[in-house]
Amino acid sequence: MGRLFGTDGVRGLANRDLTAELALGLAAAAAHVLGDAGEFAGHRPVAVVGRDGRASGEFLSAAVVSGLASAGVDVLDAGVLPTPAVAYLTESLGVDLGVMLSASHNPMPDNGIKFFARGGVKLDDEVEDAIEQRMNEPWERPTGRDVGRIRRLEGATERYVDHLVASLPHSLDGLKVVVDCAHGAAFEAAPAALRRAGAEVVAIGASPDGWNINDGCGSTHLELLSAAVVEHGADVGIALDGDADRCLAIDAAGRTVDGDQILAILALAMLDRGELVGGTVVSTVMANLGFRIAMERDGVRIVETAVGDRYVLEAMKDGGFVLGGEQSGHVIMLGHATTGDGMLTGLHLLARVAQSGRPVAELAAAMQRLPQVLVNVSGVDKSRISTSAELAVAVAAAEAELGATGRVLLRPSGTEPLVRVMVEAAGPEQARDVADRLAEVVRTSLG
Repeated sequence: MGRLFGTDGVRGLANRDLTAELALGLAAAAAHVLGDAGEFAGHRPVAVVGRDGRASGEFLSAAVVSGLASAGVDVLDAGVLPTPAVAYLTESLGVDLGVMLSASHNPMPDNGIKFFARGGVKLDDEVEDAIEQRMNEPWERPTGRDVGRIRRLEGATERYVDHLVASLPHSLDGLKVVVDCAHGAAFEAAPAALRRAGAEVVAIGASPDGWNINDGCGSTHLELLSAAVVEHGADVGIALDGDADRCLAIDAAGRTVDGDQILAILALAMLDRGELVGGTVVSTVMANLGFRIAMERDGVRIVETAVGDRYVLEAMKDGGFVLGGEQSGHVIMLGHATTGDGMLTGLHLLARVAQSGRPVAELAAAMQRLPQVLVNVSGVDKSRISTSAELAVAVAAAEAELGATGRVLLRPSGTEPLVRVMVEAAGPEQARDVADRLAEVVRTSLG
């Protein structure tokens, strides 16, 4: 059996891979492991639990709450709330752990469980492994007054919105913004925060019904937002995913502004304000070469990590840095959040637009994206990606063909059963040709 935890918590097909029984056991084990680590010393532990709007989140969150309470943890049920809001509340309320039920950008039938330790930080690999191990061990169940109590956390959205707006260096007065909430967890918080900050807001994808999360909308389907920005004559469009931990943008002409460009805009804004600690930004191996070129040109140092905002966060903490992120739109602003926060990112991007008086397209042009092609290859054994001799030969040949003007990156997805093939090249045709050829080798050698 493989490792239960992936790149971002435990994720799978709800009620098939991720069952109520598994959710209950995970929650109880997490309480035990964190307790053993001393997080709960001297008082009854308290947890915040939130979820996105998936129908399966209703029974899975009930199972998580039950598992926590059965292990003697008092539970504050925050209901439907973004992942970064759960992280923020875990830290700001001083509770012992947070739990979020969401599969982020994945399709509706999937779901996931993410844990936050005291302070609102994600668990490291060792703690996750300990939770898996503890699930298989016997434990003494509390009784009577020692069982956990459950109550609704009132005003959770308002607390989070207050935090977001208070972080801004400039109001959004005069901006017209379309926000696509992906029928997800930020359907209330995102429009509210933008309006409170001064923007004129058009909200789309803001009517979750349990089944429509990420369905043709949000950060994985930008066509709807692009059309809406043009239709409404908006200055900017902000696209969130199902749990609102990532943000992409659309300029006034309907063109995509990706996570690398957003990170570049924020880095230069913070550099101008003297807030970019060490003149450094943290990014991942998936960052476009154009991002590296732009940052080097403006004197910003880059620290590179593996894919996953947890690894970005680790590097930021190790170096004392305050800004990092991914091309996917996961951006961490450590002065204001402990994890990737799509709404925080979008608000600070808009604040830069408002403060500078320059359209987002002009700000994004500071970074010129080199052609990059990403092919997802499903139905293969991703565990063999590093041991296939045939694949190694093909990658070496591709790298020799691309030379200094491009690169190849193959990696197994941490959240889905597939291998990602990424190729950058001097021209789009060459990038597509090389990526397609490598994808075919992945299919034949790992299939």
